Amino acid sequence: MADQDQQFLDTVVKALVDHPEKVETTRTVDEMGVLLTLKVDPQDMGQIIGRQGQTARAIRTLLRVVGAKNNARVNLKIVEPEGGRLPRETNDNEDVDTSAVDDLKI
Repeated sequence: MADQDQQFLDTVVKALVDHPEKVETTRTVDEMGVLLTLKVDPQDMGQIIGRQGQTARAIRTLLRVVGAKNNARVNLKIVEPEGGRLPRETNDNEDVDTSAVDDLKI
């Protein structure tokens, strides 16, 4: 069954969140492999991401294992809801060198 990875993702995510009825997954296949896109209720984002991204990393690892069983490269994209991130509070007395920050981005 080609969409085992999507069924696996649905099952795991719905077990983790408070609003399983709002979980949406889409599956696209191209030359790079399989891309699973996950949308959840904004209140459930913290449960999916986990502390320091540990839950999201674990889900991605398990999806790679499921994909390897089917000889497919599986990637997970978690869609951030509108207004999902709160703006960081900045101190007006603090000068931030944005060029240094840009150098750190990959």
